[in-house]
Amino acid sequence: MTTRYDLAIIGGGSAGLTAARFANRLGKSAALIEANRLGGDCTWTGCVPSKTLLHAANTAHAIRNAPSLGLTPRAPEPAADFPAVTSRIRAVIAQIYAGETPAALRAEGIDVIEARAEFIDSRTIAAGRAAITARQFVICTGASPFIPPIPGLDAVPYLTYETFWNLTALPPRIIVIGGGPIGCELAQACQRLGSQVTLVEAMPSILPNDDPEAAALVAASLANDGVDLQLAAPVQSVSHDAASGAITVTAGDTAISGAALLVAAGRRPNVSGLALDAAGIAGTAAGITVNNHLRTSVKHIYAAGDCIGGYQFTHYAGYQGAMAVRNALLPGRSRARPANVPWATFTDPEVAQVGHTETTARNRCGDKVRVARWPLAQVDRAVIEGTTAGFIKVMHRPNGKVLGATVVGPRAAELMQGWAYAIQHGITLGDIASTMHAYPSLSVGSQQLAWEAYLTRLNSGLSGRLLRWLSR
Repeated sequence: MTTRYDLAIIGGGSAGLTAARFANRLGKSAALIEANRLGGDCTWTGCVPSKTLLHAANTAHAIRNAPSLGLTPRAPEPAADFPAVTSRIRAVIAQIYAGETPAALRAEGIDVIEARAEFIDSRTIAAGRAAITARQFVICTGASPFIPPIPGLDAVPYLTYETFWNLTALPPRIIVIGGGPIGCELAQACQRLGSQVTLVEAMPSILPNDDPEAAALVAASLANDGVDLQLAAPVQSVSHDAASGAITVTAGDTAISGAALLVAAGRRPNVSGLALDAAGIAGTAAGITVNNHLRTSVKHIYAAGDCIGGYQFTHYAGYQGAMAVRNALLPGRSRARPANVPWATFTDPEVAQVGHTETTARNRCGDKVRVARWPLAQVDRAVIEGTTAGFIKVMHRPNGKVLGATVVGPRAAELMQGWAYAIQHGITLGDIASTMHAYPSLSVGSQQLAWEAYLTRLNSGLSGRLLRWLSR
């Protein structure tokens, strides 16, 4: 049986769900094809479970450090009941998943086809026993853990961010390969819940895509928690003793032993098994090839989210899912690969970034870049809460136009949103300085930074000399 739709969407993660709901709101018939569970990595193995785990770990850390606030916990040390922690994680997942089940989407008028999709030709998809044809297609198949070709790894029972959530007990010693956001977040969470964690990273520092000063603060926090950081240590081999269960990772000249191994070395696009060649869709190992409007090499087929490579963020995938539908079904075209994508790593302290880092801003604009920096130690709310390890850094042009912002500290992801808005809408540091902020909030730090940068510019050069003359 062949069924025809206005839009067929392959993949039910963040991009696919957003695409299906947007098409439905436009009054178009849409089929959402997913072989596994709707919700994708974010709901089941990514954002939702990891941030729930981090919340439990950070709460344990707060209890452990309560004496610094003049509080004495009833017990000297919080005990992590890992099965209870994972039970709550499952409950949170279930609560969020309730709004994106096949039944929920069908109730909205979206056809959900629970089957593996494969292109027969550029106009037809085989999905189980059904054949699906559509005017337009959007591929949103996401990504999976990248497994590096480490000698011996294929003979070792390792974990990834997908299988970590199958653990029934927290291993006493965990080795984490990879110092990116996933590796750092899970390393800190496990350490704070009672494991001894060793994090192995081939690069000289963790979080290589973030501001080096921000990465250094996170590294210091991990080390202070007790995480053993092995940096500039490319892994040479991995082995497993079946009798004792011990896993050994050899990195540099060091042999590291643990009870479990977590491989967090990045992600790779999910493109195999789709028969892209049958549809004439071009791609590489980095993902499906698209233009700035998310159109593939076939004019009526679009792709969005992690499967096209680039930024691997839930919010970015959702944004692209909507933009792919907009470009496929509505007149005109909109750019769907913006330069100023915000992101955050939810370690303690959090690291948030939008737009240019200091390095990329200087590479692009050279001497025309100005950098304004404000330490959290000068933000009263951070002093009140005892969380002064961090800063706000803003890269801007001489006229105050914001090019990028880096925020490190508590709730950095929330604080960064104002700077994302400023970049998107051309708001200057003078505009932010003159906008009243509620005290005592962390956002006052943004205003303090903006005032300092604005006054520095105002008092410099000819305008500064004129103001000083007028004041006399």
